[in-house]
Amino acid sequence: MSQNFPKIAQLNFSGIGCWLTLILTALLLTSVGLGWVVNSVLIVLGLMLILPVIALFAVQWWLRRNVVEDQCPVCQYQFTGFNGTMSRCPNCSEPLKIENGKFKRITPPGTIDVEAVDVDASSQ
Repeated sequence: MSQNFPKIAQLNFSGIGCWLTLILTALLLTSVGLGWVVNSVLIVLGLMLILPVIALFAVQWWLRRNVVEDQCPVCQYQFTGFNGTMSRCPNCSEPLKIENGKFKRITPPGTIDVEAVDVDASSQ
């Protein structure tokens, strides 16, 4: 174009090709009877929008039911674990089983837990 031509009369058609292609494709699909393709694409797009929201609520519900925060029965260190699993205390490395929202020591049958008390020999 010449530089003397006023800019008001210039039209910009740079983005219209993409829109024309989409419109012509949609018209072709509906005229041939492939409307089900368009419907299925819309359903997939809808599912892509709705499924993450449903998954977010499902994960939050599962975490509320299965995450346990309690104290180690040996050293009273408070930490978090999953219900129904085995774990080790991060502070004292005691093997623990997490049942019914509580941490329990894993001990062989017949083991008796005792608490030791320090007695100062000079006080007697």
